[in-house]
Amino acid sequence: MTGPSALRFLLVAALGGASFPSVRVALEGLSPAQLVFGRVLLGAAVVLVIAWMRGAALPRGRIWGHVIVAAMLGNVLPFTLLSWGERTTGAGIAGVLVGSTPLLTLVLTALALPAEPATRRKVAGMLVAFLGVVVLINPWHTAFGSLGGQVACLGAALSYAAYFFYVRKCLTPRGLAPLSLIAGQLSVAAVLEAPAALLLGAAAPHLTARVVAGMLVLGLLCTGLGYVQLFRLIGEVGAATASAVNYLEPLFAVVLSVSLLGEPVTWNMIAGGLVLFAGVAYAENRIGTPPRSGLSEESV
Repeated sequence: MTGPSALRFLLVAALGGASFPSVRVALEGLSPAQLVFGRVLLGAAVVLVIAWMRGAALPRGRIWGHVIVAAMLGNVLPFTLLSWGERTTGAGIAGVLVGSTPLLTLVLTALALPAEPATRRKVAGMLVAFLGVVVLINPWHTAFGSLGGQVACLGAALSYAAYFFYVRKCLTPRGLAPLSLIAGQLSVAAVLEAPAALLLGAAAPHLTARVVAGMLVLGLLCTGLGYVQLFRLIGEVGAATASAVNYLEPLFAVVLSVSLLGEPVTWNMIAGGLVLFAGVAYAENRIGTPPRSGLSEESV
């Protein structure tokens, strides 16, 4: 990885991690539905401008049906679950829980793609990662409200995993340019979320300077710029290497939540997070990979 690519890697991870405390701040004056609408609207504005500058066309024809599904799985549903979950759950722990997305993606891939069966290594890594999630949530010492928020964050991770699987299965083979996909996806998400923002907004937005700042950072930087930089990174280093940002995003989420919001760091957050990411890294062959011997792992 070259120097510029390494800096972009850190930028993508930092923007992803910053989204969690930004959601927490924006919720001080917005309902979850209002927050999600503002987030996708601002993000769409950034991506559409960049797509126009680069001459990237929006999707056409029947592919819009797939784009709508992608918008639901990759934006509307996970953003809504995160916004609801962070009302009762700290931004730091939300970031770590969403870090289980690679684990859930592995599970979905193993179940739905016969060509990529679960190996013993993957199963072992998944079990270790699941143990990390249990330690992280700490259900035996968690209030019902907080537990509900944490389950919502895990639901967001599951939605992200389903999104990655769906894009890989239904959109990647069609050769749609990533920038075109994201521009169309965020635009559709804004249209889908607009009625919810009007109907489910419990009260008029309370737009303090702090709330507006959180919303701008979340929409323009974390969502709009974050998506663009992620796909530039994928083009530079490949999807496999770029996916490693999943391990740094929770770290940035915790550090920013502690430093900016004063959230506490608990033992189970550290222990559970380490076990979770160690399990995912092992399952993805990122750690403990034996030397090549010309033999493939036996499927289970």
